[in-house]
Amino acid sequence: MPNPPNPDFFRRIDESDDELFYSYPRLVTHIDDAAIAKVGEIYLERLPRDGVILDLMSSWRSHLPSALNPRRIIGVGLNRTEMEENPALDEVIVHNVNREPRLPLDDAGCDGAVMTVSVQYLTRPIEIFAEVGRVLRPGAPFIVTFSNRMFPTKAVALWRATNDEQHALVVPRYFSESARFDRIETIDRSAPTDPPSDPIWAVVGCRCAD
Repeated sequence: MPNPPNPDFFRRIDESDDELFYSYPRLVTHIDDAAIAKVGEIYLERLPRDGVILDLMSSWRSHLPSALNPRRIIGVGLNRTEMEENPALDEVIVHNVNREPRLPLDDAGCDGAVMTVSVQYLTRPIEIFAEVGRVLRPGAPFIVTFSNRMFPTKAVALWRATNDEQHALVVPRYFSESARFDRIETIDRSAPTDPPSDPIWAVVGCRCAD
């Protein structure tokens, strides 16, 4: 990895334990229906069918289309109640990736991974992206989708200080500096729609061959 990132980039207004902030379930969607549909389209285009999928920073909805027919979906997040309300999940793991980036999963056990509108909350993103690479099979995709919404007190300083277009440059850096991914691509689905909807971007990287 190049020079370590400035730790000030990943400070937050609210530095209290994440478990406290997420201690009660928020059974609401954080993007509108049209944006959710765009996320689902990206996942359908880029994830393998009939695979084991990691839903990182999972919540009560995964936005994974049923047409994917995943063999298994593993949710890793902070609120057990939210994840237990998620009908897509086959396994629920409560785990704080900001405190401990290492995931409680075996090497190369997943065929794909997603992180939906949560990347702005990562305080150790390069370590966490490297861990996602560890648990993916070679060639498997990791898809990070994001919009322009956030809980500002929990979003890191780097995210708050940059605009939407710059976010689409920040996330590919996380992929490349983790040294686990290649074929990194940015997808922009933020074009205006009628009626207007939340903008959506995605960055996709594929696990490097060993």
